[in-house]
Amino acid sequence: MTAFLLLSENRFDRFDAIRTPDREGRALNRIQHINCGTLLVTGYPTVVCHCLLLEGEQGLVLIDSGIGLADVRDPVGRLGQELIDMAGFQFHEYDTAVRRVESLGFSVDDVKHIVLTHCDPDHTGGLADFPAAQIHVAEEELQQVRAGHWRYVSSHFKHGPRWETYARGTCDWFGLESRPVQVGAGLDVRLIPLNGHTLGHCGVAVHQEQGWLLHVGDAYYLRAELTEEDHPVAALAAQRADDDALRCASLAELRRLYTEHANEIELCGYHDLSELPEPLE
Repeated sequence: MTAFLLLSENRFDRFDAIRTPDREGRALNRIQHINCGTLLVTGYPTVVCHCLLLEGEQGLVLIDSGIGLADVRDPVGRLGQELIDMAGFQFHEYDTAVRRVESLGFSVDDVKHIVLTHCDPDHTGGLADFPAAQIHVAEEELQQVRAGHWRYVSSHFKHGPRWETYARGTCDWFGLESRPVQVGAGLDVRLIPLNGHTLGHCGVAVHQEQGWLLHVGDAYYLRAELTEEDHPVAALAAQRADDDALRCASLAELRRLYTEHANEIELCGYHDLSELPEPLE
C-alpha cells in the first residue's frame, strides 16, 4: 500500500483488453485492466489500485482485489481512521472489484480464483465480496498474515478465505523463480517472488499470445522507477518495506527484465495511474 506519490505524467497505453487465442484459434482468455480503489491525499496526485481480470475457459480470475464493499460501507470499522487518513482511501462502490466485474456483464459467482501479489489492505478488501473464490498466495505471505504482522488488517480475512498457498519452487522464468498457479485449463499464471515490500510479495505473470504480462504488485510504485535509479518515491518504498535490501534486489530484477526482455514481457504495477488504459470515472 502507498500514498504520497509523485505520479508520472506519461500515459501507458500499450495495455488494453487482450484476446489470446490458443493453438486452434479459440479465444483462450481476455485480460481486462480495472481500477478497484483510489487513494488520495490532499496536495498529492491520485493513486489507483490496478487489478487484472482474466477471462478463462472455466471462469474469471482476479489479480488482487482492491477495496471491498464492506470497506465502503464501514470504513472505520474495517480499516481504522489512522490507516484511512494515512493512505487517503476513497470509498465509492463503483471503485470496487465486484462492481467492476458486474459492469462488464459478469456475476460474483463467475470469479473462481483470486491471485494476490500480497496481503496489504488495499489489495485484500475485495476478498469478502467473492466468498466462493479460491484465494492463491505465496506461502510466506500467508504465514505473515497468520502470525499477526502489523501491516495486515484482520477484518479482511474474517469471512474465512479459501486459501491455496504456493511454496518455493524450482521453475525458472527468465532467470527468476516461478510458482505455477492452479487456476484452470487454458491459463498459464505464475507467482514470481519479488520479495521485500512484504516477505511473501510476488508478481503475477500471465502468458498471452505476444508474450507475458507481469503484474508487479508493489515491487515498484511508479513505472519511472524502472529507469530512474534515485527516484524520490524510493524513500517511501523503503519505509514501507519489510526488508528494503530484498525490495531493492527485486526492483533490480525488474529493471533487468525491462531492459533485456522488453519484447517478451510487459510490466504493470498496482498504483501508477499512468498504467491504467482507461481514465478514472
